[in-house]
Amino acid sequence: MVSGRGWGLGLVLFGLASCATITKGTTQPVIVDTPGAAGATCELTSGKIGLVKVVTPGSVVLKRSGQAIQVRCTKACFQDGIGVIDSNIETNVAGNIILGGVLGAGIDAATGAASKYDASISVIMTPIAGCRA
Repeated sequence: MVSGRGWGLGLVLFGLASCATITKGTTQPVIVDTPGAAGATCELTSGKIGLVKVVTPGSVVLKRSGQAIQVRCTKACFQDGIGVIDSNIETNVAGNIILGGVLGAGIDAATGAASKYDASISVIMTPIAGCRA
Protein backbone atom coordinates (compact mmCIF):
# COMPACT_ATOMS: atom_id res chain seq x y z
CA MET A 1 0.00 0.00 0.00
CA VAL A 2 1.24 3.49 -0.87
CA SER A 3 1.28 5.97 1.97
CA GLY A 4 0.07 9.55 1.77
CA ARG A 5 3.70 10.64 1.48
CA GLY A 6 4.20 8.27 -1.44
CA TRP A 7 1.21 9.72 -3.28
CA GLY A 8 2.42 13.25 -2.59
CA LEU A 9 5.89 12.46 -3.88
CA GLY A 10 4.34 10.84 -6.95
CA LEU A 11 2.28 13.93 -7.69
CA VAL A 12 5.31 16.19 -7.31
CA LEU A 13 7.33 14.01 -9.68
CA PHE A 14 4.45 13.93 -12.18
CA GLY A 15 4.26 17.73 -11.99
CA LEU A 16 7.96 18.03 -12.70
CA ALA A 17 7.63 15.43 -15.44
CA SER A 18 5.10 17.51 -17.35
CA CYS A 19 6.54 20.93 -16.62
CA ALA A 20 5.78 22.66 -19.95
CA THR A 21 2.23 21.32 -19.92
CA ILE A 22 1.68 23.03 -16.58
CA THR A 23 3.77 26.20 -16.98
CA LYS A 24 3.12 27.02 -20.65
CA GLY A 25 -0.20 25.30 -21.30
CA THR A 26 -1.41 23.53 -24.43
CA THR A 27 -2.79 26.59 -26.25
CA GLN A 28 -1.28 29.86 -27.40
CA PRO A 29 -2.59 33.15 -28.81
CA VAL A 30 -1.27 34.18 -32.24
CA ILE A 31 -1.82 37.59 -33.87
CA VAL A 32 -2.68 37.60 -37.59
CA ASP A 33 -2.32 40.80 -39.62
CA THR A 34 -2.56 41.81 -43.28
CA PRO A 35 -0.86 45.23 -43.48
CA GLY A 36 -2.75 47.51 -45.87
CA ALA A 37 -5.62 45.04 -46.19
CA ALA A 38 -7.49 45.16 -42.88
CA GLY A 39 -10.66 43.09 -42.83
CA ALA A 40 -9.18 40.16 -44.76
CA THR A 41 -10.43 36.70 -43.80
CA CYS A 42 -7.61 34.30 -43.02
CA GLU A 43 -7.92 30.52 -42.82
CA LEU A 44 -5.38 28.75 -40.66
CA THR A 45 -5.01 24.99 -41.22
CA SER A 46 -2.97 22.05 -39.97
CA GLY A 47 -3.65 18.43 -39.13
CA LYS A 48 -3.74 19.28 -35.41
CA ILE A 49 -5.90 22.42 -35.38
CA GLY A 50 -8.11 21.66 -38.37
CA LEU A 51 -9.51 24.88 -39.87
CA VAL A 52 -9.60 28.13 -37.89
CA LYS A 53 -10.75 31.48 -39.33
CA VAL A 54 -9.82 34.98 -38.20
CA VAL A 55 -10.54 38.48 -39.60
CA THR A 56 -7.52 40.78 -39.63
CA PRO A 57 -6.13 42.32 -37.67
CA GLY A 58 -7.06 39.73 -35.11
CA SER A 59 -5.90 37.24 -32.55
CA VAL A 60 -6.74 33.57 -32.33
CA VAL A 61 -5.97 30.94 -29.68
CA LEU A 62 -4.44 27.82 -31.20
CA LYS A 63 -3.77 24.34 -29.81
CA ARG A 64 -0.01 23.90 -29.65
CA SER A 65 1.60 21.19 -31.76
CA GLY A 66 4.81 20.43 -33.60
CA GLN A 67 3.11 21.08 -36.95
CA ALA A 68 3.46 24.34 -38.85
CA ILE A 69 0.18 26.09 -39.70
CA GLN A 70 -0.66 27.10 -43.27
CA VAL A 71 -2.29 30.54 -43.63
CA ARG A 72 -4.35 31.78 -46.60
CA CYS A 73 -5.92 35.24 -46.51
CA THR A 74 -8.56 36.58 -48.92
CA LYS A 75 -10.17 39.95 -49.52
CA ALA A 76 -11.99 41.46 -52.48
CA CYS A 77 -9.69 43.42 -54.82
CA PHE A 78 -6.54 41.80 -53.35
CA GLN A 79 -4.53 38.81 -54.48
CA ASP A 80 -4.68 35.99 -51.93
CA GLY A 81 -1.88 36.12 -49.40
CA ILE A 82 -0.24 33.01 -48.02
CA GLY A 83 2.08 32.37 -45.13
CA VAL A 84 3.20 29.85 -42.55
CA ILE A 85 3.15 30.02 -38.77
CA ASP A 86 6.17 27.98 -37.74
CA SER A 87 6.21 25.68 -34.75
CA ASN A 88 9.36 25.72 -32.63
CA ILE A 89 10.54 23.80 -29.58
CA GLU A 90 9.65 25.48 -26.29
CA THR A 91 12.78 26.61 -24.42
CA ASN A 92 11.99 24.84 -21.14
CA VAL A 93 11.89 21.40 -22.80
CA ALA A 94 15.61 20.83 -22.14
CA GLY A 95 15.12 21.41 -18.42
CA ASN A 96 12.10 19.15 -18.46
CA ILE A 97 14.13 16.33 -19.99
CA ILE A 98 16.70 16.73 -17.20
CA LEU A 99 14.12 16.92 -14.38
CA GLY A 100 11.27 14.89 -15.76
CA GLY A 101 13.08 12.49 -18.02
CA VAL A 102 11.44 10.65 -20.86
CA LEU A 103 8.04 10.66 -19.15
CA GLY A 104 7.93 14.46 -18.88
CA ALA A 105 9.16 14.95 -22.42
CA GLY A 106 6.57 12.46 -23.66
CA ILE A 107 3.71 14.20 -21.83
CA ASP A 108 4.75 17.61 -23.14
CA ALA A 109 5.14 16.30 -26.70
CA ALA A 110 1.76 14.55 -26.60
CA THR A 111 -0.06 17.64 -25.32
CA GLY A 112 1.75 20.04 -27.66
CA ALA A 113 3.27 21.93 -24.74
CA ALA A 114 6.78 21.14 -25.99
CA SER A 115 6.09 23.37 -29.00
CA LYS A 116 5.35 27.04 -29.49
CA TYR A 117 4.23 29.04 -32.50
CA ASP A 118 5.58 32.35 -33.70
CA ALA A 119 3.65 35.00 -31.72
CA SER A 120 2.40 36.78 -34.84
CA ILE A 121 2.27 36.62 -38.62
CA SER A 122 1.93 39.41 -41.17
CA VAL A 123 0.55 38.20 -44.49
CA ILE A 124 1.25 40.45 -47.48
CA MET A 125 -1.68 40.98 -49.85
CA THR A 126 -1.20 42.82 -53.15
CA PRO A 127 -4.03 45.08 -54.41
CA ILE A 128 -5.44 44.17 -57.84
CA ALA A 129 -5.07 47.19 -60.13
CA GLY A 130 -8.35 48.68 -61.32
CA CYS A 131 -10.50 46.47 -59.10
CA ARG A 132 -13.57 48.10 -57.57
CA ALA A 133 -15.56 45.74 -55.42
